[in-house]
Amino acid sequence: MADKSVIESIETRISRLIGEHGRLASLCQELTTQRDALLLEKRTLEERNRELDAEVARMQLTEGLAGESRNREKARARVNRLMREVDKCIALVGSTGHPASPASEENERENER
Repeated sequence: MADKSVIESIETRISRLIGEHGRLASLCQELTTQRDALLLEKRTLEERNRELDAEVARMQLTEGLAGESRNREKARARVNRLMREVDKCIALVGSTGHPASPASEENERENER
């Protein structure tokens, strides 16, 4: 008789564990789906943030170049930086594939300051 009650107790516990496992597996799947959706939303928002940052930078540059803003120095520095970048690209296209010398890069850094 005692053996029968022990077996029934074990069966009850096993049934409860199987039910709990099923519930937890379902919850895990739901949370995984939710995580994936949040990661996608995060990527979308990060991309939108980058786009807005670029738009703000363009607007500041435009405003600075128009001479109507306190951002004139920033605009001028950005234009100079872009021009140096274009000059580097032209030099690389015109060269035989040799990178710019360290001395010329240091001179450009000094000019930025």
